[in-house]
Amino acid sequence: MLTPSHPNFLRHVLWADAVASGATGLVMIAGAGVLESLLGLPSALTREAGAILMPFAGLVAIVALRARISRAAVWMIIAANAAWTIGSFGFLAGGVATTALGYAFVIAQALVVAILAELEYAGLRTLTAAQAG
Repeated sequence: MLTPSHPNFLRHVLWADAVASGATGLVMIAGAGVLESLLGLPSALTREAGAILMPFAGLVAIVALRARISRAAVWMIIAANAAWTIGSFGFLAGGVATTALGYAFVIAQALVVAILAELEYAGLRTLTAAQAG
C-alpha cells in the first residue's frame, strides 16, 4: 500500500491527477452537448473548462515524468487545484441554474480535486532532497 512516506507516493498522485484531469477534460470537450442536457451546465463553459484541463494535465504529467520532482511545480499544481476547488464552489454559490445531477457533478469533481491537492501536499512534505529538483 502506498503511504505518503513511500518514495514514489508523490509521483503516483501526480500521475493520478494528470490522468483524471486529462480524462475529465476530454469528456468535457467531446461531450459538452450531452453534458449540457444532463447537468444543465452551459456547453461553452464545459468546453472551456475542458480546454483548461488539457494543458494542465500535460504539465502535471511532465512534472511526474521528471527524474527529480520540482517542489515549485508541485506547489503550483496544488495552488491550481485549490483555485479549481474554490472556483467550483463559487460557481455553484453564484446561483447558476443546473440540474441536481449538475450540482452533484460539480461538487464531486471539486472534492476529488481537493483530495488530490491534499495528497500532493502530503507527498511534497515527505519528498527527500534526493527526489526533489
